[in-house]
Amino acid sequence: MLVLVLGDLHIPHRSSGLPVKFKKLLVPGKIQHILCTGNLCTKESYDYLRTLAADIHVVRGDSEVNANYPEEKVVTVGQFRIGLIHGHQVIPWGDVASLALLQRQLDVDILISGHTHKFEAFEHENKFYINPGSATGAYNALENSKELVGNKVCLRRSCCIAGLKVSQVVVAWD
Repeated sequence: MLVLVLGDLHIPHRSSGLPVKFKKLLVPGKIQHILCTGNLCTKESYDYLRTLAADIHVVRGDSEVNANYPEEKVVTVGQFRIGLIHGHQVIPWGDVASLALLQRQLDVDILISGHTHKFEAFEHENKFYINPGSATGAYNALENSKELVGNKVCLRRSCCIAGLKVSQVVVAWD
C-alpha cells in the first residue's frame, strides 16, 4: 500500500506548482491514499491530487481558500489510526510536547502535521510523528531555507517507523 503524505503547497502564492521531476513520480493508480496537511490554496491543486488517488483527506491550512476542509481529521489506514492537522494550531510550531498532547487527545498511532515546511519523522513515547515539509518547496516566511522538495530528485532521508518506510525526496537550489 502506498500512502502519499504532503502539504503546504501554497500554489500559486509562494510557488508556481509541484516540481516537474517530483510530479513524474506521482503516477495515477499507484497511490492508494493521500493525506494532505493543507495549504493547497486552489481547487485545481485538490483536483490534481484527486487524479492520483480516490481516497484523499485534506485538512484546512492557515492560508486555505476552501474553508470547508476540517481543522483536524482522524483516518484509519490499514491497522493505523492517523491524525491529520495543518500544524498552525500547535504552539510553539512543531513542538514535540505540544504534538504529543494533540496525539493523545486524538488517540492516534501516527500524527501528521505540517506548517513548518520542514520534513520530520520521529518516534516519541511509542507514537509516531510525521511532518512532510512543503511539497513545492514553498518558502516559510520565518526561515531562510534554500532547500526544495522535488526538482532534482535525490533521496535525502529514509527511515522506518512502525514497520513503515518513510522517505523524503529533496533537492537544493541551482
